[in-house]
Amino acid sequence: MLARESGAEVEALFLTAVADGDFELVDLTTADLRRAAQLVRTYADMPLGTTDATVIAVAERLGVREVATLDRRRFSVVRPGHVEAFTLLPA
Repeated sequence: MLARESGAEVEALFLTAVADGDFELVDLTTADLRRAAQLVRTYADMPLGTTDATVIAVAERLGVREVATLDRRRFSVVRPGHVEAFTLLPA
């Protein structure tokens, strides 16, 4: 999605930022996957999709309130379990 919306250079900059430690990579747990499955079922009419559902599940587990996304539509509809709504970045 990043490449499609913003181009290959922005995607490459993002990957470099991840490699440089600007973002923390976390492993999915069994509980994350079960929560993601629940979210996919709950929002089946959208559809939510595996990637977005796992991002939400991990955000809930880690208590993350802010989500960087180009897909504001889905993330603005989902009601996470730990906050009323995510703060979507960029604002």
